[in-house]
Amino acid sequence: MSQPVTAGVASVVLELAEAQRALGWSVAVVCPPGPLAERARGLGVEVREWPAGRQPGIGTVAEVVRLRRILRDLAPDVVHLHSSKAGLVGRLAVRGRRPTLFQPHLWSFQTATGVVARASRAWERLGSRWTHQLVCVSDDELAVGRAAGVAGPAEVVCNGVDVDRLRPSDRVAARWRLGLPDVPTVVCVGRLAPLKGQDQLLAAWPEVRANVPDARLVLVGDGPMGERWRADCDDESVRWWGHDDAVADFYAAADVVVLPSRAEGMALVPLEAMACGRSVVAFDVSGVRQSVGEAGAVVPDGDVTALADAVVARLLDPALAEREGARGRRRVELLFDRRQVADQIATLVDKLVVGAR
Repeated sequence: MSQPVTAGVASVVLELAEAQRALGWSVAVVCPPGPLAERARGLGVEVREWPAGRQPGIGTVAEVVRLRRILRDLAPDVVHLHSSKAGLVGRLAVRGRRPTLFQPHLWSFQTATGVVARASRAWERLGSRWTHQLVCVSDDELAVGRAAGVAGPAEVVCNGVDVDRLRPSDRVAARWRLGLPDVPTVVCVGRLAPLKGQDQLLAAWPEVRANVPDARLVLVGDGPMGERWRADCDDESVRWWGHDDAVADFYAAADVVVLPSRAEGMALVPLEAMACGRSVVAFDVSGVRQSVGEAGAVVPDGDVTALADAVVARLLDPALAEREGARGRRRVELLFDRRQVADQIATLVDKLVVGAR
């Protein structure tokens, strides 16, 4: 079950559903209408549409009622809840009566402030009594949860990527396919939203251009801040590409891939870039050090000057970026292959099913 139907959470849900069907399991995806539902159906996975908003509110009661009806009909052995919103509604609907995995993909209280943040922490502490297995995507995410008082059995299962589909490929050829000039290129992939921090990268960009005048920035994604940020940016070296599911060519076209997020659980973008053999520069938010390792630079969270300096260093020293890209590819093959993730989740599900009998 997932509330997000696009981006990283949706990709994880889809890959797990596909892997579990390959094991011979009966799998259903419960989510709002949208890309996740369409892609799941395309793979032959059963889908139950569950209209739900991103934020809790007065409509949450109706969402709980609808979900109870769906689960009554499906009668699953295990419920796997992805994202804070699904975790809220799902645990209110199930209340521990069925084995329940909860995977927050970034705690709700990390993106809230004031009363909302305090309420979110209180809920997560309460909700843990209805969580048979907490699954965190990084050591950092688990540590944040424990510090907030979230109890119960927990495992870290890092995100993974398709290392067969995402592979190093020719940079010049990728730029030609995308119609991009063959100049130093920085790529940022992600939803155009405050959490993803493209405004911080844009704040760093003048310093990059001052040191590498022919550099180009390609922003792949759309979102609620797209119109505003484009209106505030008059730099012709910035290419606003929009949403594109075929991200492999963008990674291949890059000299450096940047993750300027303000918060993450463990972002897929660095892993995808590393699988494509590209150096990564990122802010030091949850999961980044664990994923990137020596495959790039991790700079203090929110330090746009340090971000610019790290990008410049790699644009001016392509050999450094190439070495980091090669390290990243080896690291992803060893630690972040999606097949390892599917096996770890399958083991946890098996344990819950056996324990419930």
